[in-house]
Amino acid sequence: MEIPKDKIGLKGRVKWESPSNIALVKYWGKFGRQYPRNSSISFTLSEAKSITELAYEILPEAQKEYQLSFEFEGKENVPFRNKIVKFLDSVEDLYPYFRQIQFHLKSKNTFPHSTGIASSASAMSALALCLLDMEKEIFNKSNLDINAASLLSRLGSGSASRSVFPTMGLWGKHAEINSSSNDFAIGYENQIHDIFKDFHDDILIVSKEEKSVSSTAGHALMDGNPYAEQRYLTAQNNILRIIDALKTGDLDVFIEIVEQEALTLHALMMCSKPSFILLKPNTLRMIELIQAFRKEHKIPVCFTLDAGPNIHLLYPHKYLKEVSIFVKEALKPLTKDGNSVLFDSVGLGPNKLEF
Repeated sequence: MEIPKDKIGLKGRVKWESPSNIALVKYWGKFGRQYPRNSSISFTLSEAKSITELAYEILPEAQKEYQLSFEFEGKENVPFRNKIVKFLDSVEDLYPYFRQIQFHLKSKNTFPHSTGIASSASAMSALALCLLDMEKEIFNKSNLDINAASLLSRLGSGSASRSVFPTMGLWGKHAEINSSSNDFAIGYENQIHDIFKDFHDDILIVSKEEKSVSSTAGHALMDGNPYAEQRYLTAQNNILRIIDALKTGDLDVFIEIVEQEALTLHALMMCSKPSFILLKPNTLRMIELIQAFRKEHKIPVCFTLDAGPNIHLLYPHKYLKEVSIFVKEALKPLTKDGNSVLFDSVGLGPNKLEF
């Protein structure tokens, strides 16, 4: 695709906000061009978002080096800029005309770093939406293709593919799920029981320390993990089981799968070569308290974890009062400084912003 000559010199601005997401069935292990070894499904969050602004100008001809500046939260950020340049390099076969554009990017998050929220998911999906919105303006397209946005997001960060959908996204080819794909995620918001549509996600920050291993390295270690193949089979089965629970509103099965998936993720890390342990003592203590609270009070609250020590506490809105007291009295004192909780909930997906 070549930029029309009458577009040379064109300037424009687009701005998007896109949320992070929390996976319920995890993907851990990938192959090829950022493809997942198993399907995954996630809640789209509401408050944890990246807000990205792209100002662009069409240059007379393609440039050898990408013309790109990047500010993060008001300051020039060279490491982040270099990551974006690397991403643009990786998609040059799909979007060669990017080299004929001068980019000025500004981005910020509504949440702090190192808090157990997947910032790559929100950041890369917001960037992808800006790039495709720019493409729509340059080539006079009538609509922004959500599948293309999910695909481009995936090439930046696998989990970002799910963030472009409201409420819930499913990513990864599954023989028994129509329209499922490794290339892009699909929206799943219309196929779940109402009780899941107002779920809360209280994020309890146990530690803000940088992880001892990156997610990229962790995925790569699955290639030599002795339990990898069984894991992929289990995940594909868990996807079918959780989809059924989501449709029927079966909270017991939902809780069983979500907690099993979280613990399996960390078990896989612990038996990788080299192995690594990201859980902290207070992570384990919180897990014990959550399970005891659920058993004693018969309230359907559960935990999940990403590749880090921080707890995501999931529960339906109807139990907000009881769970809020539990969080304040039992869990908040175990967070990093005794007050590190971020309150989020299931959200409506990305949104184009006006200037």
